[in-house]
Amino acid sequence: MGVLDHVSEYFDCSHGSSKRHKSLQTVDVRVLIDCEGCERKVRRALEGMKGVRDVTIEPNAQKVTVVGYVEANKVVARIIHRTGKRAELYPFVPYDVVAHPYASGVYDNRAPTGYVRNTEYDPHVSRLARASSTEVRYTTAFSDENASACVIM
Repeated sequence: MGVLDHVSEYFDCSHGSSKRHKSLQTVDVRVLIDCEGCERKVRRALEGMKGVRDVTIEPNAQKVTVVGYVEANKVVARIIHRTGKRAELYPFVPYDVVAHPYASGVYDNRAPTGYVRNTEYDPHVSRLARASSTEVRYTTAFSDENASACVIM
């Protein structure tokens, strides 16, 4: 630590303002988009928002992706307020991410092709959907489908 570093601690004015800067993040929102007019309305509502860098809309997946220095709950609130449409954080993830994509509570008929419901933080989903590799190993140890599961049986 040099002399200038030591002296600059005494003259640093940043300690008084504890305001944190927002980090660049990607927010996925599910919005019902029926036509090009709905798409244009949602795009205009979000592009006017402070901190937004990019807006990508996928009408077939009912998905709006916002990249910028924004908070997720403020993006959802802005869509609801400006467009009058129902909006929520995007509840689906690619099926490769989930350990058991066909467990009850994970597979959803309303999900776009190749996507399943995100079960990481949802307490209402079955425990099998959130099972770790250790739990899976123990539950499949005595499975009829696994020929080398248990030699004793």
